[in-house]
Amino acid sequence: MEGSDTVSESFLLVCDDVPRTVVLTDSGPRAIEIVKLLRRRTGLSLWHCKSLISELPATILKNVPEEVATAMVAELHAAGATAHAEANQ
Repeated sequence: MEGSDTVSESFLLVCDDVPRTVVLTDSGPRAIEIVKLLRRRTGLSLWHCKSLISELPATILKNVPEEVATAMVAELHAAGATAHAEANQ
């Protein structure tokens, strides 16, 4: 559908703050700290956070502003994890 591609491109050009998704790709050597961080930042249960890091890559946050995504990625990196933020399309 050629028309939908044009709409998506127009949206990206007009919208300054494209929603982001944060993806955790590696929990690193300190998995317990990552679980605590995820619980504190997402509000998910401890069990859910543990299950997220056991099945990587895992989507941590969806449709968040760029500032929130960048802050989350920075916190994950500081705790020893590998993560990145992707622009939603």
